[in-house]
Amino acid sequence: MITEPNPSPVHSRKDLLDIESLSAEEINHLLETAKPFKELFTRSVKKVPALRGKTVLNLFFEPSTRTRASFEIAAKRLSADVTNLAVSQSSVVKGESVLDTVDTMQSMKVDYLVVRHGAAGIPNQIAKHSPASVINAGDGNHAHPTQALLDAFTIKEAMGDFSGRKILIAGDILHSRVARSVSICANKLGMEVGIFGPPTLIPHGHPDYFHTFNSFEHALEWEPEVIYLLRLQLERQSAHFFPSLREYHQVFGMTRERFELVSRKGIYIMHPGPVNRGVELTDEVLTYDRSLINRQVENGIAARMAVLYWLQPGIPSPTIEEKAET
Repeated sequence: MITEPNPSPVHSRKDLLDIESLSAEEINHLLETAKPFKELFTRSVKKVPALRGKTVLNLFFEPSTRTRASFEIAAKRLSADVTNLAVSQSSVVKGESVLDTVDTMQSMKVDYLVVRHGAAGIPNQIAKHSPASVINAGDGNHAHPTQALLDAFTIKEAMGDFSGRKILIAGDILHSRVARSVSICANKLGMEVGIFGPPTLIPHGHPDYFHTFNSFEHALEWEPEVIYLLRLQLERQSAHFFPSLREYHQVFGMTRERFELVSRKGIYIMHPGPVNRGVELTDEVLTYDRSLINRQVENGIAARMAVLYWLQPGIPSPTIEEKAET
């Protein structure tokens, strides 16, 4: 019989808005909490009653397949009630503001708001405005904290530990909320972080702990143990940052030739999805025995179950002073 994880040894929070505000202890607690939830996946009954009577509202202002479905399944496996708001069919299209929409939903006494929005900072505004627990499911180019947590959980499953390990994040760093959250999370857990991509897609003023490389071959000499390929964020690009998709693949993508070298070295490959075949990677990567892409999708459910279980609607997060006293 599967049991729920033990009560948190660290303070619960009301909201999860970014990775920056989490300590390494909090991140590791969430990763440990995800383990017993993943054990549920092999059982005939894949549910625990942890959130019975609670209501989770998925409020997605941007398209999503993996993240929204993952949150819905995670909430249902915790026995919560789930509502997906179809924004394209809501009063938002009539001019209703985000906060007015939240007020309307809050009058229905929802406990969790899972928010994705194209503008950075919207989940933070909602969190200040609502007693519900707000989870940032991606805001603009800013943050995607649960993606970072599921990726950390996947790396820990594959390699066992983080300290001194090397992860190379490759591609469109400039527009990627995934790159920001994953790199911060990896650094907090003790990994070395390298970045590589078109110079036009590498942000100026990046953190000092980044190792930067001018070619894929140069990056592989650094001997990363994980290569994290980013989706090219064409929908967020207002200018041409490289000549063509074909040239991007040849210079910055996981080509067949590079993949042969990577597979000989036994390097793990990750990608947040959806994959652009022939752009970020060649088809062979998807059947590689050290590709963690499908495992990332599976682990997204367990990691998001851990987040929902940990958060406490209506309970303010502890202050720095309160943390210091514990």
